[in-house]
Amino acid sequence: MAKERRALIMLFGGTGDLATRKLYPALFNLYEKGNIRDHFAVLGTSRAELSDDEFKAMVTKSVAKESNDKKMIQDFVSHFAYVAHDVTDVKHYSVLREKADELDKKYEINGNRVFYISMAPNFFGTVAQNLKTQHLLTDNGEFNRLVIEKPFGRDYKSAKQLNDELSAAFDENQIFRIDHYLGKEMIQNIEAIRFGNTIFEALWNNRYIDNIQITLAEDLGVEERAGYYDNSGALRDMVQNHIMQIVSLLAMEQPVAFKDVDIRSEKVKALRSLRVYDVIEASSNFVRGQYGESPDGKTKPYREEDDVPADSNTETFVAGKLLFDNYRWSGTPFYIRTGKKLAGKFTRVDVVFKKPLVDIFAFPQSGSTPLNDNVLTIFVEPNQGFSLRVNAKNNEQGFHTEPVDLSYMEDQKDVPQPYERLIHDVLKGDGTNFSSWPEVASAWKFVDQIRQVWDIQQPNFPNYIPGTMGPVAADELLARDNRQWVYRINQ
Repeated sequence: MAKERRALIMLFGGTGDLATRKLYPALFNLYEKGNIRDHFAVLGTSRAELSDDEFKAMVTKSVAKESNDKKMIQDFVSHFAYVAHDVTDVKHYSVLREKADELDKKYEINGNRVFYISMAPNFFGTVAQNLKTQHLLTDNGEFNRLVIEKPFGRDYKSAKQLNDELSAAFDENQIFRIDHYLGKEMIQNIEAIRFGNTIFEALWNNRYIDNIQITLAEDLGVEERAGYYDNSGALRDMVQNHIMQIVSLLAMEQPVAFKDVDIRSEKVKALRSLRVYDVIEASSNFVRGQYGESPDGKTKPYREEDDVPADSNTETFVAGKLLFDNYRWSGTPFYIRTGKKLAGKFTRVDVVFKKPLVDIFAFPQSGSTPLNDNVLTIFVEPNQGFSLRVNAKNNEQGFHTEPVDLSYMEDQKDVPQPYERLIHDVLKGDGTNFSSWPEVASAWKFVDQIRQVWDIQQPNFPNYIPGTMGPVAADELLARDNRQWVYRINQ
């Protein structure tokens, strides 16, 4: 039976798109499973002038598809309240404090508070500091916790400034930097696959692994995010957070125990051993791209998207080669790529193992084809599961080998959604699947070097066709090492 968590969740940006699409359905699923039930409340706030009833109607609509039980939805929504609020006006916080105290008493929450800031990053520090100075942090409960969405800065300098502002009001163990990728089922399964199976952990090093590939592909363009995206680009939007978090899980050493403090410690060590490139290395080991017009003319080039400058040099694609200077991974590259308007929407990790030093089946008179790579593929989305490609004899006359995939795919019907998992972790106080400041700092220091090199170079954009897997240079990046991407179109 699920353990009920007591908490008041104060949601800044309570009328926003993220709240209605992801957060309220996630909270309802936790309510339905009994993780929150009688002793919780949600206090939504934004600039919009809404009554409690109007706000509750909005929440009801957002969770309607989660259940046919109208009575349960009604009971769930009864725990919600709303206050119109200007986060920059110190006087407004007294109204929030009074309402929060009222809800705390009504639902016997015992002073436990989660402050979730689903707003533009420039408000993070303002809200955090005002929460402390205006006495919304309680001292009579078990916890005060702060949840913030990405982006966490746009470079190391701005990220550090933001972190200093947050640290003035909250301790590091109270800050939960949410990255929904860390809530995905198969991202969390990386640790289980690695550390729960001797067959993999014993081989998880540069002696047996030739390379590791991480692909986060999107088939859509920038859509309504063009204004934000053109000031960010794929490097900041995807590599600095999602991809670097996946890389750290794949590269880290086995933690002393499966606890957030130990896991975070090993992730930080891995990221600190990541080689930070100089100008020449960055130029040769990273590729950027921007999509052009499709051959049929149905997809317009990035530079003609709404709210995108006609001379924009913002990258919509990134591919790179990462190297670790440590005992486990020295000489084994991690290849990454992500982009818009690619051949599909999917996320996968391909772990390519080294071939046997001697292929005993490749004697001249046999006519046998060379052995294929053994590849462990972790499918993150849209399908969830993994496969292991091995070599086996086929059933034809003679002796010939062919690749065979040993596969497991999960039934996704009952798999919790990322935000449901992560909000539950916040309520438990488990920081395992959240980014710590040292992780964020290390990732920015690496990415900043790439960004600085790109800022002084003039790209030749556009350089890839929508529906492909990016520019030719992304394939050449691996070809220089006599390798190729595991996932290729028409492979």
